[in-house]
Amino acid sequence: MFNGRKELLFLYSVKDANPNGDPLNANHPRYDEETGQVLVSDVRIKRTIRDELMRMGEDVFIDGEPKSLKERFEELKTKLSTTKGDETLKKCIDTRLFGVTFALGKESFAWTGPVQFKWGRSLHKAKVEFVQGTGAFVTKEGGEQRTIRNEYIVPFALIGTYAIGNQYASERTQATDEDFNKLTQAVWNGTNNLITRSKTEHRSRFLMEIVYQPNFNGLIGSLDERIKLTKRDNSLLDDDEQLAIRNIQDIALNLKEICDKVSLLKDNIEKIIIIKDPDLEVQYIDDLKSILGEDKVAMELR
Repeated sequence: MFNGRKELLFLYSVKDANPNGDPLNANHPRYDEETGQVLVSDVRIKRTIRDELMRMGEDVFIDGEPKSLKERFEELKTKLSTTKGDETLKKCIDTRLFGVTFALGKESFAWTGPVQFKWGRSLHKAKVEFVQGTGAFVTKEGGEQRTIRNEYIVPFALIGTYAIGNQYASERTQATDEDFNKLTQAVWNGTNNLITRSKTEHRSRFLMEIVYQPNFNGLIGSLDERIKLTKRDNSLLDDDEQLAIRNIQDIALNLKEICDKVSLLKDNIEKIIIIKDPDLEVQYIDDLKSILGEDKVAMELR
């Protein structure tokens, strides 16, 4: 099980791509009309993680291939030399981390996942553009009129998502700290490996993991709502300036509110792990080190 509670903040940028199209709305990027923010579902984020975990050689229950529950279960039983659902799914890292509802034959159970992701949101107002292009083929044999390709793209968005690692739920699923460490590597590397036509130019930019002392039940909460995107001089971006962002080097990430919360909970925090893209300016990291001590804040540029 997890040794203690964890919080995870992960930011990634999207440029001229569709971060999470809605198949019931012509694959339009998911979008909050009220706030002008681009949205990404927790399911999309977990798909990225699962794909990368499979590249890492881990066994996962939901492999993304079109097959029935029975087919997938039979595959895993053969591979893992198991017979029961409970036994089989405890050998799959995704069910240990995200939980599962299983009902097949006479066996049924449900595990609450110890890792729960929120929907991701862009940290600023972002545009969605409709693009048309000419297809490769003509519409009918002997004709000259080519097919028309329609698609939506987001010119630029810096998207933030947040997750909690619940030590109590990990007791049931038997998720470990090592599993959580693999998840953080998978979300970073998996995002950079989204190299498809609609997902190219997805880049991991910032990851913060807060690890609490064992037996501490609190948390800061919603880390994604406690950060601000500003200009490099720390002044605020107006609506038009938010819509005009096209480069990560034009903006900065302000962690002041998280610093204030860390100061209040510092005696309950075991360590903070940060991974950062050198192109993203992040303010108040030195303040975090000052509050917790240099030895409790590990930072890697990647």
